[in-house]
Amino acid sequence: MGELILVRHGETAWSRSGRHAGRTDVPLTDAGAAAGRALAPALAHRRPVAAFSSPLSRARQTAKLAGLTDVTLDPGLLEWDYGGYEGMTRAQIVGRRPSWDLWRDGVVPGDVRHPGEQLQQVGARTDGVLGRIRPLLDDGDVAVVSHGHLLRILAARWLGLDPSAGRLFGHPSPGTFGVLGTEHEQAVICAWNLA
Repeated sequence: MGELILVRHGETAWSRSGRHAGRTDVPLTDAGAAAGRALAPALAHRRPVAAFSSPLSRARQTAKLAGLTDVTLDPGLLEWDYGGYEGMTRAQIVGRRPSWDLWRDGVVPGDVRHPGEQLQQVGARTDGVLGRIRPLLDDGDVAVVSHGHLLRILAARWLGLDPSAGRLFGHPSPGTFGVLGTEHEQAVICAWNLA
């Protein structure tokens, strides 16, 4: 059985400043593009049989720069819709809502483009993604290019944990990857946050 390679898109101006970028299509910085190119040798070595990406340009461009081909755009890989917290930093949110925690408290509704999404909804989306990907793993590795919180939730669901267990995984740095696999038919994390 192949392994699932999780790639976080390269740096954007918003990721550098700590702003929550859910559905806003923020482009890669020069450093983000360089990180995408730097992933190419590791991904080429893995020779994935399939590749999937969030439809947002920061993920699509990272996939291309990393050398992934025939990439399927999957809306299930979009980042958590942060609703009314879109574009805000944690400090700004806590300024309005002391002791706020995304994993515990979720988000507030936003505008029409950012209505907001609850954790269990994101978990259901990642379950759909895993349902589409698992059969492909019989033929080899599969690469997924997506976003920080989404990848943490996807890893939790891979392990059979509640989506809220995504809080237990360190936030992957932009332009890094992790690997999910199995050991003795048990789902495991093989690597996390590799440059």
